[in-house]
Amino acid sequence: MSGRLLRVLSGAAVAGALHAAVNVALLRRPPTGPPPVRRPVTVVLPVRDEEEQVGGCLAAVLAQQGVPDLRVVVVDDGSTDGTADVVRAVADPRVRLVAAADPPPGWLGKPHACATGADLAADADDGVLVFLDADVRLFPDAVAGAVAVLDAHGLDLVSPWPRPVTASVAERLVQPLGPWLWVTTLPVRLAERSRRPSLTAANGQFLVVRRAAYARAGGHGAVRGEVIEDVALARAVKRAGGRAVPVDGSRLAACRMYDGWPALRAGYAKSLWASVGGSPGAGVAVAAGLTAVWVLPALAAVRGSRAGLVGYAAGVAGRAVSAAATGSRVWPDSLAHPLSMLLFDVLLAGSVSGRRRGTLSWRGRAL
Repeated sequence: MSGRLLRVLSGAAVAGALHAAVNVALLRRPPTGPPPVRRPVTVVLPVRDEEEQVGGCLAAVLAQQGVPDLRVVVVDDGSTDGTADVVRAVADPRVRLVAAADPPPGWLGKPHACATGADLAADADDGVLVFLDADVRLFPDAVAGAVAVLDAHGLDLVSPWPRPVTASVAERLVQPLGPWLWVTTLPVRLAERSRRPSLTAANGQFLVVRRAAYARAGGHGAVRGEVIEDVALARAVKRAGGRAVPVDGSRLAACRMYDGWPALRAGYAKSLWASVGGSPGAGVAVAAGLTAVWVLPALAAVRGSRAGLVGYAAGVAGRAVSAAATGSRVWPDSLAHPLSMLLFDVLLAGSVSGRRRGTLSWRGRAL
């Protein structure tokens, strides 16, 4: 590698770290002790074979503080385990269990389940919809805090990014990359003001949206066939004239998304191809760019390059800034950032390959 190219790559890593630091400083955060929510809130919880998770998730939802008009719609999306039995055992009149029909042609399972739940939400234009995954654990002020961010800044959809909970080495290497990517690449305040749908990020683990804005955007019907339905919904809200942005959710919720390498690999295989442009060429381009900026300088640093050392240090600093802001483990995990990127390349290659072969599936359904 030429010295000039290495300096360019290291400079890009430095720019990424600086941008992450600016984003972290500007990131919208929920207030401490948010005010009570004075309008209806419906939590939509789509579940498919979540027997081990749904009970804990529901307990945390029902323990929400400052949400007097709260209801929960659990949508059983064809579970074959004891998910429905766990929900039925919850003796709380605020909880309603419904069974989703099979997805119609053109619909994927999760968007259809979310749409089914949203159709049963409180019929109030000023209401709020909360879409939640079963592996998320809300903290007591989570819903009130997210709604406070909506109201304080005139937003229509917020995506509070839950604090990643990780245990295995693979989880610690990969899971923090989600928030790191948007903290590093998305100018959050510009995205908040911009009408451009491409300038957004979202996480379907925990989405909070005004019911009226959801309806204007066409709801989940507008994203019925999208594997990455969370980002697609945020973009639909923006296309309809709304404002959508990720916010700090590390003090509102936590999520252990995958339990170990097999689950992590399968989970990313189903959707990673769609998150990088939806084509093999786009996937290769993304992998090449990330590897060039955040792996090659580290390799050069090992061989004694000062420019490479600067690039590696910048990558570590950017990862550390992102981790500290979003609740991930900072040290020593940030030091292994180049390894994280290489593992991301492996996952992306598997996802793109599965997409090309038509072998991708999730929870027994072909994608």
